[in-house]
Parts: sequence; C-alpha cells; structure tokens
Amino acid sequence: MEYVNGLDADLDDTFKAFCAGFSDYIIKFSISKEDFISRFFGPEGNSLELTYVALDDKKPVGVILGGIKEFDGIKTLRCGALAVHPEYRGKGISQKLFNLHKEQGLLNGCKQLFLEVIVGNDRAINFYKKHGYEKIYDISYFKLEDITKIKDYNNTYESLVKRISFDEFEVFYRQIKGVHVNWQNDIDYIKKSSNNMFYGTYFGKENKLIGVLCINNYGKVSYIWVEKENRNNGIASSMLKAAVNELNLSKIFFSFPNNCLLENFVKKKGFTRDKISQYEMYLIV
Repeated sequence: MEYVNGLDADLDDTFKAFCAGFSDYIIKFSISKEDFISRFFGPEGNSLELTYVALDDKKPVGVILGGIKEFDGIKTLRCGALAVHPEYRGKGISQKLFNLHKEQGLLNGCKQLFLEVIVGNDRAINFYKKHGYEKIYDISYFKLEDITKIKDYNNTYESLVKRISFDEFEVFYRQIKGVHVNWQNDIDYIKKSSNNMFYGTYFGKENKLIGVLCINNYGKVSYIWVEKENRNNGIASSMLKAAVNELNLSKIFFSFPNNCLLENFVKKKGFTRDKISQYEMYLIV
C-alpha cells in the first residue's frame, strides 16, 4: 500500500478515493469532481498538503483531508474527511492515514485535532475514541418548511432592518466573545462561501448595529445574533422576514452546537429537528 501526499497525488485519485469511501455512507450523496474541489478545498478549509491518499497498485482506496486554522482561538487541525473503500476496511488503512494526519498537526504546532461525525456512525465514533478523541458538542439541524409564521410577522423593528456588507457583519461578529460556532458557520467558512447575504438592525440615536443575520439564497442560516439587552423584541424574526421576502425563500435551515437560546427560538418559530445530528470531537495534542 502506498500513501501519497495530496500535493503529489492526482486530484482524480483523491476524488475517486473520496467517492469510494463514502459510497455506503449513512447519508447518500453524489458530487462532481468540480464541486468536490470547490467545496472541500474551498469553504471547508482543507489543503492538499494536509491530504493523504492510499493507493493499492495505483488504485485509490482511501483518503484523509485536513485543514488548519484558528478555531475558538486555538490553532486546530480538522479532519475534513476520512474514507476507505468498503472492500479495504479492516486492513489498517484508516490507522495509517490518521497517523499521517496527526503527524501533520504536530509538525504545524497545532494544539488540538478536531472533527465532526454523524451520530449513529458507531464504527467511526469508536475509531476516534480509540485514538483519544472526546465528544464535546452536539450539532443539531433544524428546518422550517412552512414559513407563513415568518412572512406574517409584524414588528416595529422591521423598518430598522437593512442589507449590510460583509465587512459590517465581520466587525460585529468579531466583537462577540465566548460563543462557540461550528466550523461550517464560522467567519472563515462564511468568507469563503458564495451566495451569502447579510442583514443588520440599526437602532437608536447612535445608529448602533444591535443584530445581524447571515443567510444564503437557499435559506441556510449561518449566523444570527442579537445583543442581549435587545432580545425578545422580535429583532431576529424581523431580520428573517426581510431575508425571506427579499430572497423569495420557501424554506429556512439552521445548524448549531449546544445553544439552548437559539434552539428555543427556532422551536417557537415552528422549526423541526432533523433526524441527522453530529458530534464535534476533539483531541488535545
């Protein structure tokens, strides 16, 4: 078995190993090579130098993707995917790929390793636990398919909601401290993603920004926040209404880790929890 760094591997082999490894995944999905490259080496934050491909006589049979960034203020190596062809499992390929992955984390001075795994994928969960990972957060997914309650919402704050620039959003975002945001919703992911729209609520003589919303034109909410002293006044609902009307949305989606306030909000608005959820698992190194 040959293990090749992503910089030296053919991108076709990386893609084929990924597709083969996820061919029997809990969530069935198909992805083109172009979409694979733009997503997993774009917003997902993986890099070729932190990627390894397993080859059996030139046949791609396994892959691990990795990306490094400051996450919750800590230099972190994330495992963006670890997949092995079904016929090659149980042969130590995952172990070797993971060892190469961890070695890169240490060489690059990372203080923690991190990944997400779908709840119910016991084989993967047990593998990561065996290597010292611990579950820290639960990521929940919610969707709203009947947006009547949002469209019909009326509040005096509606007139204060307007589209804002990414720069305005980012300044507000970076002022919020001590709140954990999952990898796919944090500022770096948002910055690299396309189709995001930003809304804000300005209030008072100082025209102060007191709430923000990041949502794309498919209805995926990446971030919503209202300052504590202004909550329970309908500001979040007003921003969602503005986005629904302007973007002509028919559905809205949320995902977030362990946030009881946000969970209560979406439930009150009629969102339902998806059957699929994830664990965030960490390894301190």
